[in-house]
Amino acid sequence: MFTGIITDLGQVEAVVPASEGDSWFRISTSYDLSEVEIGASIACSGCCLTVVEKGENSFAVDVSGETLSKTNLGDWEVGRRINLERSLKVGDELGGHLVYGHVDGVAEIVGSEPEGGSTRWRFRAPVELARFIAPKGSVALDGVSLTVNEVEGREFGVNIIPHTTAVTSFGSYQVGDRVNLEIDVLARYVARLREEESSPL
Repeated sequence: MFTGIITDLGQVEAVVPASEGDSWFRISTSYDLSEVEIGASIACSGCCLTVVEKGENSFAVDVSGETLSKTNLGDWEVGRRINLERSLKVGDELGGHLVYGHVDGVAEIVGSEPEGGSTRWRFRAPVELARFIAPKGSVALDGVSLTVNEVEGREFGVNIIPHTTAVTSFGSYQVGDRVNLEIDVLARYVARLREEESSPL
């Protein structure tokens, strides 16, 4: 489990396609890897992945074909910046919202414009996920915990402050890029309750 507060900005160092549609990635990091065990979970741009190898300043992860098909990891190339967050420990501060690292789908960036000292980004969600996104609700985009400002159909906007731009991959995004989207689990449960109220089992 994670919070959506990014603690390191890594970079893809190697991509190796494996058998049966799987892939292997090596990602650079400034984490002290002596504190990271093989088998530990790290959220990589919002996707919970397992550390399978460690180097001096990098770690490796295996990614299944299923994960590649449901996330933007299939777009990753050497040099791509990756938002990193280690898993929560009991007693850690919950600065964002509860993020599970289970990507629900991929959203597309459809707009970006300055707004004061910040930037207003607009995204288009997949049809099946749009109903879970509400103004003032939470979403995780490439692992970053964000508050939704407005919603119009499938499109929604978030405001990104300069600090977030500097310490996450938002500093390198362009219109047309695809980002991993995890909806707030509370929104999913609320939707399920409403479905049961309208159609009792």
